[in-house]
Amino acid sequence: MEIDLAFFAIAIPAVIFAGVSKGGFGSGAAFAATPLLALILEPGQAIGLMLPLLMLMDVTALKPYWKKWDGPAAWVFILGAAPGVLLGALLYRWADPDLFRLLIGAVAIGFVLFQLARKIGVLRPARAPMGQFGGGIAGAIGGFTSFVSHAGGPPAAVFLLSRQIDKTTYQATTVLMFWAINLMKFVPYVFLGIFSWQTIKADVMLIPVAVFGVWLGVKLHDVMPERVYFAITYALLIATGTKLIWDALT
Repeated sequence: MEIDLAFFAIAIPAVIFAGVSKGGFGSGAAFAATPLLALILEPGQAIGLMLPLLMLMDVTALKPYWKKWDGPAAWVFILGAAPGVLLGALLYRWADPDLFRLLIGAVAIGFVLFQLARKIGVLRPARAPMGQFGGGIAGAIGGFTSFVSHAGGPPAAVFLLSRQIDKTTYQATTVLMFWAINLMKFVPYVFLGIFSWQTIKADVMLIPVAVFGVWLGVKLHDVMPERVYFAITYALLIATGTKLIWDALT
């Protein structure tokens, strides 16, 4: 991993994009930073670089959305995420980098397909709120996908949208949920050697970028049409996901 101009040319936009998602658009698209970084870094380096920055974004975003969340929903999802995080840690120990490129790429494209299916009505929010069992299953899936690519957004969306909550409550609840899940992931990342001095050094340099991204997301929460933000997100994810899958298979 070289911290040079080429690195910052990808890392700065990726981190700003993640911060905007964390600060104003439900956190789900924050993982777009991971497939972007995985284009120039090993998958382990990409997820290791992003976790401390995502944790910083979580803390930064907690204040403007403090106590605006759906507490019972967050608690169910967080508890369900614990076994998913454990499964991700076990898989990481035995998997090679190409498997993780494939997983990150597949999740990236799967996220876009999931969102498009919602838009055209193929998938619709449940008429009744998902119960604790359904929320726990969604949490387990979210914990696993979050561990391998910081991509817990889709299962969180399925669960929260079934509760018919408003945009700000949705945003606040995702901030709280992923703050807790990212804390869960930190210790396994340490023991698996995912962090390195190089990723830590890069994280320190990118702290102002992460904070700026969250601030920008909070400001854009009420003024920027979601369709514009997510149109950009979908294009990035399709391009990077396709490239990662190609690299993994070839």
